[in-house]
Amino acid sequence: MAQLFFRYGAMNSGKTIEILKVAHNYEEQAKSVIIMTSGLDNRDEVGYVSSRIGMKRKAVPVFDEDNMYDKVMAVNPKAACVLVDEAQFLKKHHILELTKVVDELNIPVMTFGLKNDFQNELFEGSKYLLLYADKIEEMKTICWFCAKKATMNLRVNNGRPVYAGEQIAIGGNESYYPVCRKHYFAPPVNEAQIIVKENN
Repeated sequence: MAQLFFRYGAMNSGKTIEILKVAHNYEEQAKSVIIMTSGLDNRDEVGYVSSRIGMKRKAVPVFDEDNMYDKVMAVNPKAACVLVDEAQFLKKHHILELTKVVDELNIPVMTFGLKNDFQNELFEGSKYLLLYADKIEEMKTICWFCAKKATMNLRVNNGRPVYAGEQIAIGGNESYYPVCRKHYFAPPVNEAQIIVKENN
């Protein structure tokens, strides 16, 4: 029985690596997969999933106006699995379309993304995945500044914390740190310490 999965984690929790690993496991058994990602993510190129360790793969980009059910039908309605990166950027209608892929096409859909933004508000895609997913799993990583579990994403600008602004600002380690609650509210502001972390 196909299910809708939501695997969420803070920045640097290995979400994209997990997508690439799952895809490899399916394809090693000659089973086809569809990899999709938000068209908003242009850190590498639009239409690619790429991990911080250098692994990269082409994916189907999804934009606000797209219908994900129609995209799956167009690419391969008999795919063994659909994998979605950057799922936090999806809209409510995208999540409902993914439930249709699961329930009508009997294709498992595994989505990966952030749960909360830099102001600790839910992203739209994450909110509706939390409501509609059959299985929800946290992917863990550690705080940028200590050994506690990271549960939040701290936006930084020139090493300084940022708590206001637009919800979506695409960036990597230069813009966001995975942090625990303590260091979200009171991050070290000694730039030398942050530079040391970045160079390690």
